[in-house]
Amino acid sequence: LQEEAVERFEKTLSALDDSLDTIRTGRANPKMLDKVVVDYYGAPTPLNQLAGVSTPDASTLVVQVFDMGAMAEVEKAIQSSDLGLTPNNDGKVIRLNIPALTQERRKEMAKGVGKMGEESKVAIRNVRRDTLKEYQKLEKDGDISEDIARDLADDMQKTVDAFVKKIEERCKAKEEELNKV
Repeated sequence: LQEEAVERFEKTLSALDDSLDTIRTGRANPKMLDKVVVDYYGAPTPLNQLAGVSTPDASTLVVQVFDMGAMAEVEKAIQSSDLGLTPNNDGKVIRLNIPALTQERRKEMAKGVGKMGEESKVAIRNVRRDTLKEYQKLEKDGDISEDIARDLADDMQKTVDAFVKKIEERCKAKEEELNKV
């Protein structure tokens, strides 16, 4: 049960990392576009399956669309995403200039980072709750003694504390990255 819970904790942590990667800081990062979904011939398709994204310099993203027929759809999807970027289409590639973040936008994004961190902590606490219920059930059924159940619960709490600390560290690092001008 403990290993299963730790595995779920790891998944929560990697999901948080993926979410944090998509948050725009002052620099261009191809992962920013990972959440953009394009309506490709009626099917919602992730942008990274339709185009290659590169960063020629720190403030520009270049989107090389594989199917030129989908260029307008890709442009529309980027425009309607919550990234606040305006695509420039030159017929061959789509260029995205990453403007410097305003102080107001930085604060807004830092709040978003905090919210993501809180959601991850809640997910970890839910896993802990489920695991503790399993321990109580085993104890009630007589499969384990009360002492063993308490020891397992203490171990689980230590593991939860360690993962919560990791989440806080990652969120704090992202907030510092956002506030760096």
